[in-house]
Amino acid sequence: MKGCLRIGLILVALCLLLLVIAPFLVPMPPLEDTLPPQELADEDSLFVEVEGLQVHYKLVGQGDPTLVLLHGFGASVFSWRKVMAPLAEVGTVIAFDRPAFGLTDRPMPADWGEQNPYSPEAQADLTVSLLDEMGVEKAVLVGHSAGGSIAVLTALRYPERVQALVLEDAAVYRHGGTPGWLRPLLLTPQMRRVGPLMVRSAVRWSEAAIRTAWDDPNKITMELVSGYRKPLQAENWDRALWELILASHPLEVEAQLGDVSAPTLVITGEGDRIVPSDQSVRLDAELPNAEMVVIPACGHVPHEECPEAFLSAVADFVGDLP
Repeated sequence: MKGCLRIGLILVALCLLLLVIAPFLVPMPPLEDTLPPQELADEDSLFVEVEGLQVHYKLVGQGDPTLVLLHGFGASVFSWRKVMAPLAEVGTVIAFDRPAFGLTDRPMPADWGEQNPYSPEAQADLTVSLLDEMGVEKAVLVGHSAGGSIAVLTALRYPERVQALVLEDAAVYRHGGTPGWLRPLLLTPQMRRVGPLMVRSAVRWSEAAIRTAWDDPNKITMELVSGYRKPLQAENWDRALWELILASHPLEVEAQLGDVSAPTLVITGEGDRIVPSDQSVRLDAELPNAEMVVIPACGHVPHEECPEAFLSAVADFVGDLP
């Protein structure tokens, strides 16, 4: 009996040892055909150093108000291509790539100081630092999906810098983030090694995710799919996305929505399968100074799938601002 127990304990120990060692035995092939972000830039791309990062952005229009566009998870400046020029008719429009996305710098842990640039708080700070760099005192923050939660966080941290908010299918209640109980596991050397490989595998489903975001997937073109995939040619895109996942955490801003004083427009696509419309209805009810527009026959990305309705709603809202 004692012999069987000893053998069982040895097998358990061997299994645990294998779990510890196995991730280091997984081959980590280098990314192929990647380039420095600036070599992937468009003709109208601009770069500016903000808080030690080379931030990729695009700018159109002039005058007040200034609209700053914050894209969602997995997107980039590219996602705003249909609405930037029309929005410039009401003022200055700035769209930038949030860290881990697009063509903005993707620093590694050894390259940053005390603040992780991929954390939600750092992204809110970066938004305001970009305003400083542009000489903008106040801005209308237009946040889509996860960018909506960053817009709300920015308004809470810097209320004096936010003239108004446009929250489009905002992931305020479904921001996600890594649960506290899971973080210790994800931060182990083993997971830090295999995490980027997991990210590479996940992007195989990127086209399926895009289709889920549209109410009518038949409207999706290869140009759109290619535009979303282009940043995957940038150096370290996999490691940076993994660092963003590690840095994310539940923001719990819903408990502070009553403190958001800025006038707010809540926009939702009626057919949103990612952030269902009832969450936007709740957001509209819990913000003290909000109005809402529901766009029929539209999914999670009204600014791409239903740009005319999106532009009409934003122009009317901005035109009524004091």
